Amino acid sequence: MSETITIRGFVATEITSSTTPGGVATASFRLGSTTRRFDRESKTWGDGHTNWFTVQGYRNLAGTLGCSIRKGQPVIVVGKLKIRTWEKEGRVYHSTIIDAEAVGHDLTFGSANFIRTASRPALSLVEQPQPPEDAPAMDPALDEPEDREDDHPGELGHAAVVIEDNDGGLAALDLETGELAEV
Repeated sequence: MSETITIRGFVATEITSSTTPGGVATASFRLGSTTRRFDRESKTWGDGHTNWFTVQGYRNLAGTLGCSIRKGQPVIVVGKLKIRTWEKEGRVYHSTIIDAEAVGHDLTFGSANFIRTASRPALSLVEQPQPPEDAPAMDPALDEPEDREDDHPGELGHAAVVIEDNDGGLAALDLETGELAEV
């Protein structure tokens, strides 16, 4: 069985990250989804049965799960449902796995702040767009930067670019090491 489903629930475990033998990043967590029903007689809400799922993310999703999702948070998961069955010592076992296509916070219970991740490496932040093929060739001497690294002796010799961090402050991104430093 493999169908696309959408599940709301709470993250029940810490995110577990790993890499497949082929080098693909993976991350997983357990998700508990409990039904809630209103009892008209007692005029109270009550919990029903809890369904448990293992949520598995790959590649870019795996990379952002560990940075974004925490145990106890409400989430919405969209993905392919896979039910695995196996037998051990005469007993039949089942597990439900969701190969996640998307995971996000359930904003019914709070707020979130979205930060887009780079789809290209950090070096792409300083790459210049390629000129059209029919554009005239530029003289390389005219394309030299005015402020060169050797004009500042004593500073780190790594190329850097200034970016805005999560708190709105400025940070220098060292393009060789990928580290952030305050400006």
